[in-house]
Amino acid sequence: MAMGKEGGGGGGEGGMSESVIRKVLVSYMYVAGWIFLSFTVIVYNKYILDPKMYNWPFPISLTMVHMAFCSSLAVALVRLFRVVDLPSSPAMTPQLYTSSVLPIGALYSLSLWFSNSAYIYLSVSFIQMLKALMPVAVYSIGVLFKKENFKSSSMLNMLSISFGVAIAAYGEARFDARGVALQLAAVAFEATRLVLIQILLTSKGISLNPITSLYYVAPCCLAFLLVPWAFVELPRLRAVGTFQPDFFIFGTNSLCAFALNLAVFLLVGKTSALTMNVAGVVKDWLLIAFSWSVIRDTVTPINLFGYGIAFLGVGYYNHVKLQALKAKEAQKKAAQADEEAGSLLQERDSHGDRKSDNQA
Repeated sequence: MAMGKEGGGGGGEGGMSESVIRKVLVSYMYVAGWIFLSFTVIVYNKYILDPKMYNWPFPISLTMVHMAFCSSLAVALVRLFRVVDLPSSPAMTPQLYTSSVLPIGALYSLSLWFSNSAYIYLSVSFIQMLKALMPVAVYSIGVLFKKENFKSSSMLNMLSISFGVAIAAYGEARFDARGVALQLAAVAFEATRLVLIQILLTSKGISLNPITSLYYVAPCCLAFLLVPWAFVELPRLRAVGTFQPDFFIFGTNSLCAFALNLAVFLLVGKTSALTMNVAGVVKDWLLIAFSWSVIRDTVTPINLFGYGIAFLGVGYYNHVKLQALKAKEAQKKAAQADEEAGSLLQERDSHGDRKSDNQA
């Protein structure tokens, strides 16, 4: 009997370890898939927009192609194939859409427009170094909107990241002020969008996955982009006249952009947003290496030294976020344990009262 129990227990432990290993492997698959797709979209956009490569320097038009493709697929998946349901509590009313989704859509369109425009002027490696400023922008805007508490330690960390990026910029061989301004603007708009998602959607209990997000956001992004496109790029496209877009290039590029949104949903849903931040650091180093070795962009020692400082600052930022999440989770579990203990005590007291009544 004892041997049978031990054998059964050993099998349970083996099954448990296999389950844990399976979960870890699946998590790594989600991380690898997101890194691959994010890597592919960035390099693909660079290839299309760079004058030395495919030479189609129309970032607004490229972004509009992405938004039109994503809108069409999202509408088909929601309305035609019923793959996902639209949020019902609260329902997306016209008033809620105008007050919550439209501002996010406007910021998203600006972020995509400016970030794609930067690829015309800057190397892939330097753009990834500038993107290290995202935590600085998110924290600063969070403090401005009172979603983050101002702390001296956090501000020192933000300054260290900024200092590292400044050194990397000083050592950049192909520094272009216009490209830097575009990328910094893209970071600022994206950070504001992330903060407003918390204020306008999350705080109201509205939960959107990437398909429903694209269903609501992509069409208004497309509409917002029509205005600058009509004034900035339409006259240039008319002047070109003879250009015929390659449907294979633009179709596969748009499909990769749509797949990236799904990969974000799977990665965050199955792991966490913090995992995506950590994976993003790995992706940035891979892109820098790819930019240097394959695209032959110049990466100087000063670039790497400055980005190394920024990397350490971002790593510390992610560490602090992880500790805060662990503390929050521990508080939640402690509160649940107290609530369960209180319920058991209440049941015991009521059972004792009933027993006393029966004896009486």
